[in-house]
Amino acid sequence: MIKNTMIDNQVTHKTIRAFKNQNLTKEQVVTLVEVARHTSSSMFMQQFSIIHLTDEKKRMYVRNISGQNYVGANGDLFIFIVDLHRNQSIRRQLGEDDGRLHKTDIFLQGVEDTVLAVQNMVNAAESMGLGAVILGSINNKPKELLDVLGLPKMTFPILGLQVGVADQMPQLKPRLPLDAIFFENEYQEINIGDLEEYDKVVQTYYDLRDSNRRIDSFTKQVSSKKLGTKETKRDELLKTLHDQELCLE
Repeated sequence: MIKNTMIDNQVTHKTIRAFKNQNLTKEQVVTLVEVARHTSSSMFMQQFSIIHLTDEKKRMYVRNISGQNYVGANGDLFIFIVDLHRNQSIRRQLGEDDGRLHKTDIFLQGVEDTVLAVQNMVNAAESMGLGAVILGSINNKPKELLDVLGLPKMTFPILGLQVGVADQMPQLKPRLPLDAIFFENEYQEINIGDLEEYDKVVQTYYDLRDSNRRIDSFTKQVSSKKLGTKETKRDELLKTLHDQELCLE
């Protein structure tokens, strides 16, 4: 495998969930946002926006929504938003109707723009010696988050990103074997028996990370409540998207 500084950072990526009590400098914030701004964009529609949450009350609300006590505690908190409102506004000011903006296809293009921007910012942060954690948990209560952020119709927060100076040194989390995710020309069905060794590696990882928690292999996690039938507030996502006038067709 080819080696360079960027690739080394990417293949040794570690999620950081504990940050020192210091904020990013203005220069660091501007640099990270510039990297996100220059991310590849579907059809050049640039359908995302970023909110930098510095208000302590709002950070606390997001922490409560996520259910994770490190969210918004230290470091800088960014919320990445699929933003079709901006292009809707531009079209209307130019005397046009909403066109295809309410279609699922356009929303998914906005999701692509947004997620790519998040990963670009993570890569940049780690290249600067900072730590980061991507926060899908901001959508544990999607309607509440929209209210906290005061978001207009045709927008939807997809991911949070917390960046700061790392205050922990976690282990590298083991990923699925290459032949389980990478195929030539056509999809290959997984054989659960082929994951036996990987399950042992994952179980050892959790054992070393925290001896007080229930130890799970990867396949056991897949068969657990994570993908089971338990209802959560996230089940409201589609209704909330429709309320935001997104994915109507």
